[in-house]
Amino acid sequence: MSDVIENTKENKKLKIGLFVDSFFPMVDGVVMVVDNYAKRLSKFCDVTVFTIKPKGKCDKKFDYKVVQSKSSNILSVDYEVPLPRLDSNFKKALKESNLDIVHIHSPFGVGAMGVRYAKKHNIPALATMHSQYKQDFYRSTKSKTLTKILTDNIMKVFNKCDEFYGVNDRISEIFFEYGAKHMPLVQRNGTDMLPIEDKENALKLVNEKFGLKEDEPVFLFVGRINALKNVFFILEALEKLKNKNFKMFYVGDGQDFEELKKTCKKSSIADNIIMTGKITDRDLLRAIYLRAKLFLFPSMYDASSLVQIEAASQGTPTIFLKGSATSATVTDYKNGFLSEPTTEKFAEKIEEILNDEELYKRVQEGAVRDLYVTWDDCVKEMYEKYLQAIENKKKIKNDKK
Repeated sequence: MSDVIENTKENKKLKIGLFVDSFFPMVDGVVMVVDNYAKRLSKFCDVTVFTIKPKGKCDKKFDYKVVQSKSSNILSVDYEVPLPRLDSNFKKALKESNLDIVHIHSPFGVGAMGVRYAKKHNIPALATMHSQYKQDFYRSTKSKTLTKILTDNIMKVFNKCDEFYGVNDRISEIFFEYGAKHMPLVQRNGTDMLPIEDKENALKLVNEKFGLKEDEPVFLFVGRINALKNVFFILEALEKLKNKNFKMFYVGDGQDFEELKKTCKKSSIADNIIMTGKITDRDLLRAIYLRAKLFLFPSMYDASSLVQIEAASQGTPTIFLKGSATSATVTDYKNGFLSEPTTEKFAEKIEEILNDEELYKRVQEGAVRDLYVTWDDCVKEMYEKYLQAIENKKKIKNDKK
């Protein structure tokens, strides 16, 4: 990033607006992406995150400016509904922001306000598409008609942007299928995790903290404990393993945490399961990734989860389900593993990997080589795209004169 910062010093700082319809203390992949963009961009740009005012207490300190909109939970959904058009303070802050570029990370109230601002001031509007919205809409409405209406509405917002990005090739294809005016480009996600240098002490820490034997294989899931992410599928698959010498870590919290905990206690492998809850200590989490033999991520819901990149940062390969969007960056037996979408086949895949150490080491190296990307690299790529978008906008203005 140093060369980008140095080049920027010669010019005025870009005023960048990042727009997102959810924020801390609620934590999901999109919030983490925006936070990582803002933290790094703010080192050499004037960054403002436009978002919602959370209903919960947020003790997090920010290295960038945050403008929050009023919100409501009138729709009884997991996420609060932003009401920026009814918030005079939010509108005033946006009006006075004097942005050079708008980058939206969601297409709802706050994101739509960002696009309107960009169009009014004739500056570039970019969008990153993080989620499979149709799945969310159908799960909430149980109606194909309403799902189509809602999808068409968000695509109207996205299609007003000058450029948009999917977080991998498959997500770009999905959004083109939703009705994007052209095929979205790809902008990768990254991680702030660095490989652990003192591996011996890190492994010892995890073994002692959780009472693990040195030669005991560890399987790992990190994320929201939600049935959508196939956390129960993992349990069912592990029950089918012939070799019961392993430990399974579920790291995270969520709406199905208690239900999973009950199910684990009743299962035939209750003694093999460790449910840690949410872990905020990033060094401990890094060490757990390092200790894990395999990262199990059979989600058909996720678009491109950050946790699979975190796993790769510590040399831990992931098993995905074939056809999942989040496995789009993976080639089976090269930099990760793909399983047929049944618990029987998933268990067979695990057994195959455990029985072939040469295969495992080859894929382990591939995961680090191909999947591990730092946020510094991602933000540098995005900043260059900001500069290009501004230049393109200038050309369009000049051509109209």
